[in-house]
Amino acid sequence: MTDIAIVGIDCRFPKAPDPGALWELLMRGDEGIAEVPKSRWNADVYYDPDGGLGKTNTRYAGFVDDADAFDHEFFGFSKEEAEVADPQVRLLLQTAWRALEDATIDPRSLAGSGTGVYVGIMGSEWMSLLMTNFTSITGHVGSGNGYAMAANRISYQLDLRGPSMAVDTACSSSLVATEEACQALRAGVCDQALVGSVNMFITPSSSIYFAQAKVASPDGRCKPFSSKADGFGRAEGVAVLVLRRLDDALADGLPVYAVIKGGAVNHGGRSTTVTAPNPHAQQAVMVEAYKRAGVRPQDIAYVETHGTGTLLGDRLEARALGKVHGVPRERPCAIGSVKGNIGHAEGAAGMAGLIKTALALHHRVVPLSRFSDSENPRLKLAANGLRLVKEPMPLPDGEVLAGVSGFGLGGTNAHIVLATAPEAAGRPDTAPSGAARGGVLTVSARDVEGLRGAARRLAEDVAAAPAGRLAQLSWTSNKVKASGPVRLAVPASDRTDAVEALLEAAGDDSRLAALSGRAGTRPKTGWVISGVSAWRTGAARWHEGVPAYRRALGAADAALRPLLGWSVRDVMLSGAEPPAAEPVAFAVAYAAGRTLADVGVKPAWTVGEGAGEYAAAVLAGVFGLEDACRLVAAYGASEPAAAADLACRPPSVPLYSARRGGRLDDEALDAAYWTERPGDGPRFDEALRAAVESEPVRLIEVMGERTDGLRLLPGENGGDALAGIVAALYRDGLNPDWDELYEPGERVRHRLTPYAFAATGRFWWNRPLDGGGDLAASVAEPTGPIPAGGHS
Repeated sequence: MTDIAIVGIDCRFPKAPDPGALWELLMRGDEGIAEVPKSRWNADVYYDPDGGLGKTNTRYAGFVDDADAFDHEFFGFSKEEAEVADPQVRLLLQTAWRALEDATIDPRSLAGSGTGVYVGIMGSEWMSLLMTNFTSITGHVGSGNGYAMAANRISYQLDLRGPSMAVDTACSSSLVATEEACQALRAGVCDQALVGSVNMFITPSSSIYFAQAKVASPDGRCKPFSSKADGFGRAEGVAVLVLRRLDDALADGLPVYAVIKGGAVNHGGRSTTVTAPNPHAQQAVMVEAYKRAGVRPQDIAYVETHGTGTLLGDRLEARALGKVHGVPRERPCAIGSVKGNIGHAEGAAGMAGLIKTALALHHRVVPLSRFSDSENPRLKLAANGLRLVKEPMPLPDGEVLAGVSGFGLGGTNAHIVLATAPEAAGRPDTAPSGAARGGVLTVSARDVEGLRGAARRLAEDVAAAPAGRLAQLSWTSNKVKASGPVRLAVPASDRTDAVEALLEAAGDDSRLAALSGRAGTRPKTGWVISGVSAWRTGAARWHEGVPAYRRALGAADAALRPLLGWSVRDVMLSGAEPPAAEPVAFAVAYAAGRTLADVGVKPAWTVGEGAGEYAAAVLAGVFGLEDACRLVAAYGASEPAAAADLACRPPSVPLYSARRGGRLDDEALDAAYWTERPGDGPRFDEALRAAVESEPVRLIEVMGERTDGLRLLPGENGGDALAGIVAALYRDGLNPDWDELYEPGERVRHRLTPYAFAATGRFWWNRPLDGGGDLAASVAEPTGPIPAGGHS
């Protein structure tokens, strides 16, 4: 069975606003349970310790902070549309974006791709409120509500063309959605998939239901497999995984948290009641999952159980686990449940367990299972070949296997088999060998305020990384963080200086303005390529540090060597005095110009002087490199070069000559012109003035110091000047080919802190049901007739 890689994760769970915070909470053995916030409902109105009619027996649950915050302008929502959109849809949009960035993928780069979207979801209290309050129904309701929209809105916003669907199998929804996505990837239906899940409380209605069903814990906490187990506590959550086929993920250099080896889904058929757990079906789904994954039960080191903390549920699940895993093995199978930390996230519960397990395999330690210190002896876990994780459990080297279970209220069961990422996933824990280099650090955002925060977060990422990783972090920022409308770029050759520049931009408006710009039309540039007098020795830094330059110089050297009898490149690298300066100047100018072109900088016109005219001509396509080299090699000969077979073509951009003091028109097609010895151009100023008057541009001195434009100066300052030019033009709207700035070994993806969405837009339900109802007494005090969504 094809292995599926988990390459990106983002989530928000109670007291855990991101995956890192969730992991820290788990490793501390902490919990996210709290009293019902007044902003949700007034717990006093609905609380009854006896769980009377219309009441709930608990005042506690796990809530996501700032669930009302939505950066609606980032996603193109009007205020009116955001006000009626389900918070579950809004949260999924933001979480999907951040998960893709965590996978080191620019979300905008997926437009038009066949990426699939699968969302596990089992409730929408928001839509129920809207549809029973008739005056709140507007034309925007349909675009932000309903299970389908939970998935479809992600596909729409990112312009994804693959399958897009919601899955509701109650508490197993997110694991079933995961299995659906994996099957689609294995079948080639899509090449990448987003799997999401979400569970939000708007009213106490479901809490009342669970109290009436006698399965709600009075203290709002799940106590899995504990002697204190007395029902489950509810939790909110939202999460998104990015999945790729493992081979594809490795080929693209994506980071891998863990690998999905296989999975299975079944139903218990007709059992005692439709909601009663069926241990035989639970046992069967695990057996089938291991069979499909090609593993044995005794090879499973850990199972993240459904583990709700109900006496009946724990007893039946322990029985099923023991039937499968209670086989001869070196150590009992370890079990635990994230629900002890954050509560039961219902439709998102399986995803919470899946993320916990993926992070455990990634960090090679399983966190302790909360409440395991009061293990229920009646479950006879040891006799069933099981053991609760009562303290952090280190995982051995090599492949480690784990399972994740999710059981739905109506009988749909799912089990997913995970494994540690293979060594080939190449965790970039060490800096590359060789001299430390930099590049261009980039971030972008929707607006200037967002850019300020993005710069600060990038500074923190760079400061926390090893100094030798600056080029890799720069390349990653270019590939993941550079496509937004407001953009910032910092040339980076020293980590300390780069961090300082980013922090200055984040804290000083003038520095931010100097280092930032807006996406738009590609900036126009005019190139000045001077001759022999502009050439400098010491080009070794460019040769060592700029692959595009090295490639172009090698091509020029290969063409010149048989004509000259000596190597332009070898002379340059040795620092020796060349037998003739013109070929070296030409080769440097050509290689520098070719480098700019390969990076994506195209000239609107070129002014050439001396040997620089030949470089300008070949870069403009007047003739090929070999013809240009023949002309340059004959530069110092007593007789002009033979031009009988010199084929000239119209230039792709206007050429201005320092010899003629203006634009070359028909002369560019005349072989006789190119066989003249150009020498230094006496009419350079005239030519430059004519070029500038023809079309205003940003000047780039490809070689020379004749203007106050951006200077490439290839012999003296290596790739630093190139990085500076690319950064400046990127701010002006250029979208470079970033790969050309970096060596192949520097094109290594690192996870950077994902985008932080603005929290200034606040949208929540704060009006009573039409026709009255208890909710009127439960919401935060209204300040007047505010529509659904309230203030933004």
